[in-house]
Amino acid sequence: MKSDEREEIFAYLEKMLVTLKFGSITLIVQDGKIVQLEKNEKVRLHSNKNR
Repeated sequence: MKSDEREEIFAYLEKMLVTLKFGSITLIVQDGKIVQLEKNEKVRLHSNKNR
């Protein structure tokens, strides 16, 4: 992996991590290379605790 590709991936990961409160980040790998990043975020609604 080239250093500019690595820097791009790390930059995207950092942006995702900074904004993520609850959830997960998934790296999709094909042929040994990261080809996709997915962020799944959970939103917890405090108003549902009373139900």
